[in-house]
Amino acid sequence: MNATLHAIAELNKIQLTEIIPLSGGSINSVFLLKSNTEDYVLKVNDASKFPNMFDTEARGLQILKESKSFRTPKIISQNEFENISYLLIEYIPSGNKASNFNELFTENLSKLHHSTQEFFGLSHHNYIGSLPQYNSKEKSASEFYIKQRLQPQLKLASQKGYTFNQLEKVFKNISEAIPNETSSLIHGDLWNGNYLISTKGEPLLIDPAISYSHREMDIAMMHLFGGFSSEMFNLYNEIFPLSENWKDRISLWQLYYLLVHLNLFGSGYFSQVNSIMKQYS
Repeated sequence: MNATLHAIAELNKIQLTEIIPLSGGSINSVFLLKSNTEDYVLKVNDASKFPNMFDTEARGLQILKESKSFRTPKIISQNEFENISYLLIEYIPSGNKASNFNELFTENLSKLHHSTQEFFGLSHHNYIGSLPQYNSKEKSASEFYIKQRLQPQLKLASQKGYTFNQLEKVFKNISEAIPNETSSLIHGDLWNGNYLISTKGEPLLIDPAISYSHREMDIAMMHLFGGFSSEMFNLYNEIFPLSENWKDRISLWQLYYLLVHLNLFGSGYFSQVNSIMKQYS
């Protein structure tokens, strides 16, 4: 691997002074590449195992940038070397939250969610974690959520031996519960590990799983694993008010993310998934 890292650095005209492994989870290997002029983050994985993963990540970062909401790391290069796929981005040193961090985050999130299209979906499929995420265009939030989010994950869960009853009734009730709203550009995997804090104290987004979807998906994911204060949701609701009874729908949107975790990490998430399914059966 060391020879590969040096080769990728040379291809991108980086004069390396040091390579430092960073934590990157179970999917990618991540490294800090240090040089005398600038530092970079390099993410690598098996190109055959995760085809186009970094291409879709780079496209997601670019679309987030174009929304003029959150800052994102600058993309230096995305390519393949032999059977290794890589994404090279700028390294952003970490800092402490600014005193107005909550306001900055919620203002940026509102700007992100004001980016819209006439459809729900995206021009390309991407990934959620290491799983394919499908983005075929649909006319409504409910159609998109059921056809492009829930059904693929439920099919995969079934293949893994998990059984759920009365799916047609569940889909009907979920469809009726989702409010009619125009699509929003969402980060798509907005847990507290997917934002950084710059030395200026501002929030930055990384690891997108974007689509034009219902904005409550981001809000629900922010609730799932904690790390976001209630003040942030209050501020967001003042800037860009959510539809009535939005809190009652948090578990509805979390169902997708919990199915993803069920399929990635196993039965520890089955009871949560089943409990939500029963709410709509």
